[in-house]
Amino acid sequence: MATFALIHGGGGSAWDWHLLEPELRDRGHDAVAVSLPIEDESAGLLDHADAVVEAVGGRRDLVVVAHSWGGFVGPLVCARTPADLLVLVTAMIPAPGEPPSDWWGNTGFGSKDMSDPIGLFLHDVPGDVAEELLTRSRDHADKAMGEPWPLDAWPDVPTRFLLCRDDRFFTPDFMRGVVRDRLGITPDEIDGSHAPMLARPKELADRLEGYLTGRS
Repeated sequence: MATFALIHGGGGSAWDWHLLEPELRDRGHDAVAVSLPIEDESAGLLDHADAVVEAVGGRRDLVVVAHSWGGFVGPLVCARTPADLLVLVTAMIPAPGEPPSDWWGNTGFGSKDMSDPIGLFLHDVPGDVAEELLTRSRDHADKAMGEPWPLDAWPDVPTRFLLCRDDRFFTPDFMRGVVRDRLGITPDEIDGSHAPMLARPKELADRLEGYLTGRS
């Protein structure tokens, strides 16, 4: 049995994982979804990581799963508590000393029309789930967005990247380049939008378990 620590993306909360958690538990695993202190003006990136470490407690056989902006937090968790695996799900990949606010320009992300968030991020998520997610969106305080990523190097933990083929925000071609340049690996791929935990929770759970059994 593994413990999956689930780290949400920008504006999110632990609720983002509510469809994935039972899928993982049905497979005999534990799942810990954490609401990061993204609205706390005093909370830096290490405080976000500490919130995850505290929620995990003494659980072992830890798999850290980080989505989107949570990619800035997941590696910090792995540097602060023993982890067997880090899985980045269509996530930002930080570089040493890089503030999250600089990631966009540093990677050549460009700009997106944000006027239709469901069409951009959630186009294959059930309508009622997508609408509720928008009502739960939270703002980001400035501190964790603007402070440098504090690690000197990537933590010594096996790392997989799961790319979403139908992601209209972090598009596949863009992310394949970022993964190659920053991690030096080839990403794994899954169908779906930027929110596979809400659109395809069973398939995502299968992929995560497959990393443990060697099927992925």
